[in-house]
Amino acid sequence: MERVVAKPDLQGRQLGPDQADALMRVAVSGRVLDVLVGPAGAGKTTAMNALRRAWEKQHGDGSVVGLAPSAVATQVLGDDLGIATENTAKWWQNHLMYGETFQSGQLVIIDEASLAGTLSLDRITALAADAGAKVLLVGDYGQLQSVDAGGAFGMLVADRHEDAPELVEVHRFTHQWEKAVSLDLRHGRTEVIDTYLGHHRITDGDAEAMIDAAYTAWRADRSAGRASVLIAETREDVTALNARARADLILEGRITPTGEVTLAEGTQAGVGDTIITRRNDRRLRTGTGRDWVRNGETWQVTDVREDGSITIRKPGRRFGSIVLPADYVAAHVDLGYAVTAHRAQGITVDTAHVLVEPTTTRENFYVAMTRGKTSNRAYVVLDRPDSVHSAPHPSDNEEATSRSVLFGVLQHSGAEVSAHETITAEQEHWGSIAQLAAEYETIAAAAQHDRWATLLRTSGLTEEQAEAALGSEAFGALTAELRRAEANHHDVDALFPRLVAARGFDDAEDIAKVMHYRLARATARPAGSGRTRKAPRLIVGLIPHVQGRITAGMRKALTERRELIEARADAIFDTARHAGEPWVQSLSDQPAGHREQTRWREDARTIAAYRDRYQISDDSPLGPVPEAASQKIDHARAAAALRRLAPSEQSQDPAARTPVGIDRQGPSL
Repeated sequence: MERVVAKPDLQGRQLGPDQADALMRVAVSGRVLDVLVGPAGAGKTTAMNALRRAWEKQHGDGSVVGLAPSAVATQVLGDDLGIATENTAKWWQNHLMYGETFQSGQLVIIDEASLAGTLSLDRITALAADAGAKVLLVGDYGQLQSVDAGGAFGMLVADRHEDAPELVEVHRFTHQWEKAVSLDLRHGRTEVIDTYLGHHRITDGDAEAMIDAAYTAWRADRSAGRASVLIAETREDVTALNARARADLILEGRITPTGEVTLAEGTQAGVGDTIITRRNDRRLRTGTGRDWVRNGETWQVTDVREDGSITIRKPGRRFGSIVLPADYVAAHVDLGYAVTAHRAQGITVDTAHVLVEPTTTRENFYVAMTRGKTSNRAYVVLDRPDSVHSAPHPSDNEEATSRSVLFGVLQHSGAEVSAHETITAEQEHWGSIAQLAAEYETIAAAAQHDRWATLLRTSGLTEEQAEAALGSEAFGALTAELRRAEANHHDVDALFPRLVAARGFDDAEDIAKVMHYRLARATARPAGSGRTRKAPRLIVGLIPHVQGRITAGMRKALTERRELIEARADAIFDTARHAGEPWVQSLSDQPAGHREQTRWREDARTIAAYRDRYQISDDSPLGPVPEAASQKIDHARAAAALRRLAPSEQSQDPAARTPVGIDRQGPSL
């Protein structure tokens, strides 16, 4: 194995240290089942080629076989490694019908393993174990997942922790910065947004403008002779872009709009068009029988017949034609100028132009933004609603920006997970500070509803005004502001009537909104001054304690949530500290005195709670400065804690600075 690893392949490619280490660990592990993780562009093919040569040297020619979930991936694997390959579904069918199985000493490489269903992987691995063969799953848990019940690949990688070989050196990209940022993008680290913005790789606007910008840039690259891919999130956008591309090709005279056929998506195709076949059909073969029609494969139309059938061949080839029957054309053929991220996975081009929607998942975005060697550009749509995310998304507001939409995208993982991981994820979700804080505030609102309703009715508002305020959608926000002010030691029972009397409501469209504004301005600073100012009453430094008289049952429910929030924040901080996470390492050392230690830990717990509440995954303690007003308040509280903890040379970290409009002497609570 050492000699093969040290020797270049036939193309002169030498393995990198990470590739050599990964292959050595796979070769000598002694396991029936191994995994090899490789991010986009990390040289998985080169590594597999070296492993094939080493294995065949030990076990003989033909001792390595390849499988993949799709027919196209199977063909690519076979062409790259020069081995017999088959897609997993067909191999299983051959096993059931003809008894095909594995041999002792064989290495079974399953490429794009994250796209394989769990049942399929389990069947194949069991047969390999019975035969004395070894299975190697090759893939990337950060890319697209199986359409069937999946998650097995990701679960295996997570379960083996540091014992899952992973390629870490990215070779695909021309620019060094893009190599590093692609790995951060894969893990959903939101600081990559600023990196892409800094290199002018992100444009935002309404849908029509972004579709036009992406298409124009893609067409310019194609005209300049660059291999380029145009990626859209929805099939509707793909169809529209395909139709537009074809119309331009007709205007340029590269396609003749005569003798057309109608395709599955409702568009037309003629001689010269690029198409994609969307169903495997082994009966449709070239004259030599070496090639057949695969799902997801790109072709060029060379002839259109009167009966609706067409003749196709691979782009750039002069021979190897196949005739597609009319019924196949009408049901399983689309134009192939624009594609979805699922169709783009596995391809490498010079440039990629990516339309990003609020509904885009992290995996789709990662795949799409890693196809181009020299450039990958995102065109972020701001004006489309998001019906997929379960929680409010940053793009739902009228002030959405590319940063806010992409932050939501990177937090929205669409990866398929196993049943075990699903249970763990559900437990994590329901035990998160975001969930517990929402429950606390919901209970608080119910517990104090009558109190605040009485306050409105006795504050000087007319009966009609009070009832309008109680029925307003802003009433909930107003009561939350009252709780915040009271936690900050303001006497809201005395203050609220004064704010009502301060000015009339003749021009007010919503009295609850007006009073929310007046109250927020009046209580922006904590009550008192200097030595008389008391510390705000906050749970983990973020969530206002409920004050006043409430029922015993409500008090018990609130106390339970408070204790769970505090325990969760402690656990997050302790885990991060034990693991040496970067955000913890940026804090000052724990002081010696008992009182100082207590204060130090309270501040650290506030930062941990903020990260959990807003799903911060950055290495910096607080992540990017938020744009949402509600989060800015918590950010100010966490930033104040960070300033007390940060070493002096880090105290000017932009992430710890108080956002504009927040009191620097103390967070607006």
